[in-house]
Amino acid sequence: MAPTIGFFTRLLDDASAAERYRAALEHVELAERLGYRSAWVAQHHLDGREGGLPSPFVLLAAAAARTERIRLGTAIVTLAHEQAARVAEDAAVLDTIAGGRVELGLGTGGSPRTLSAFGEDPAQRRAIYDAKLHRLRTLLDGTADEALYPAAPGLADRLWQATFSAEGAGLIGAQGDGLMLSRVQPPPPGLAEGATPPRVWEVQRPAVEAYRAALPQGTAPRILASRTVVVVDDAETGRELASHAARALDAQLAALHGGVPEGLPLEALLERSETIVGTPGQVVAALRRDAVANAASEVSIQVHSIDPPAHLVARSLELFAREVAPALGWRVGHHEEEERHVA
Repeated sequence: MAPTIGFFTRLLDDASAAERYRAALEHVELAERLGYRSAWVAQHHLDGREGGLPSPFVLLAAAAARTERIRLGTAIVTLAHEQAARVAEDAAVLDTIAGGRVELGLGTGGSPRTLSAFGEDPAQRRAIYDAKLHRLRTLLDGTADEALYPAAPGLADRLWQATFSAEGAGLIGAQGDGLMLSRVQPPPPGLAEGATPPRVWEVQRPAVEAYRAALPQGTAPRILASRTVVVVDDAETGRELASHAARALDAQLAALHGGVPEGLPLEALLERSETIVGTPGQVVAALRRDAVANAASEVSIQVHSIDPPAHLVARSLELFAREVAPALGWRVGHHEEEERHVA
């Protein structure tokens, strides 16, 4: 079945916190009107330059009050930083307010600096995450000694986890959770120095295969692929946006790959950073090549690291829903809940 479409934001507008939150809420409302299936927000602690939202449940509660149908997701809650029972309670309250529209995405997340600031040992991040995930799951599914209030029926079946590895994807599949795939991916081990990295869908394919193979029998796969997509009315606007973001893209690649070749042309920089910027026709052509996105349950589009002004983000959302997704055969509009569980 063709993927549905979602909107994802890290709230990185060049603006104050209040303006960032206002713009994000307006974009969620717009996404609902345009027929996006979901809206996702990221959680980042102690650094507004990396991500503008430390408290996703607060913002999503405001979004729930403004919307009726669009699903509201966390991509991700950095669970290693959090108190598991507190996350369960906040998610349950949000799901109650939203009428069962919450999608709870989880991951280890965070840097050693932020984990230390929250009193956790960065060297034990994975073990901390696993223990908190177990506690959270038992509270949500009712197997804990204590009863969660308010109850959150079905929320345990709407857990998602993020990973970069095929091994991690297999573990997520075995637990029956949804698989969250990033817009970029670390290069595979053993890549020769100076070699052109494979495309993101090539690196992610083994993770998707491992996830599907590990799912319990009868459990439908839930695969969310995040992609950087900025749709503009004319190619010149796209090139201008990309040129302005070149330094940010270069820094992103340096962090991901340990550096980039000198003098990399803009087109190559965009490709290596998995950044699609262009007219509807250009975007359609680029996304047709992405085998993982086309086979996903849902594709969530974001504008990071381009981060255009809010009005261009809104225009991109509109062009993607009205021109790009229909041309790809992706599903636009609000569907019955059971459609999400069709294999």
